[in-house]
Amino acid sequence: MSDAPSVLLAVDGPVAEITLNRPHVLNALDPAALRLLRAHLAACRDDVAVRVVVLTGAGERAFCVGTDLKATAGAGDDYIGLYALHDLALWKPMIAAVDGHCVGGGLELALQCDLRIASTRATFALPEARVGSFPGGGGVTMLLERLPRAIALEMMLCATPLPAEAALAHGLVSALHAPEALRAAARALADRVAACAPLSVQAIKRVAFESAGLSTPDAFARARQAFAALMDTEDRAEGRRAFAEKRAPWFVGR
Repeated sequence: MSDAPSVLLAVDGPVAEITLNRPHVLNALDPAALRLLRAHLAACRDDVAVRVVVLTGAGERAFCVGTDLKATAGAGDDYIGLYALHDLALWKPMIAAVDGHCVGGGLELALQCDLRIASTRATFALPEARVGSFPGGGGVTMLLERLPRAIALEMMLCATPLPAEAALAHGLVSALHAPEALRAAARALADRVAACAPLSVQAIKRVAFESAGLSTPDAFARARQAFAALMDTEDRAEGRRAFAEKRAPWFVGR
């Protein structure tokens, strides 16, 4: 153990990297670590220079195994709500770079990211039923949205882990990389996101989130509102100029 912060934040240009930094307990999170994670995400939300956030875990064994059960013994369930990140209104894209075990609340955090890539040794699980608990951070709904129903239910009802290859095959992650190449791959993906117009990217994420469950007419109306809001932005004009001039655009977020 060390005196290092339980969650680290490093900003490099338009990319913020947040690292769950408790490798001695497989990056299990206690309430203090969850609050620090939320504080770092809020800082990224409010930093106009940050365009994309990468979430990863320290060490070689785990992305995150969820709640630190020893640290939360007797704590009640107040900390469970800290896993739900939607109240932060962070519309900047989040990328989960998953190496090793991604379990319980750790998987619930990864499921809230917009993009997920993993190492070839990653495993995913919601094993709460094995210990008489429940995925209280939204895992049931999110896993059913992102995997075929039978696969998701087998994972939860039988506490069956999903290996990296199956996660890729079923679309839970978009790419697999060798463990030693994962961090560079996450940065490359983040740079691709950051090269796009930030207002457009954030509008797409927001509409994707807010239109879930809407009727088709209401979803189309929400999309038209987003389009109209971008019509007169500097970045839209720059994007059209850059296309006509056959050069890379220079977006400023206005």
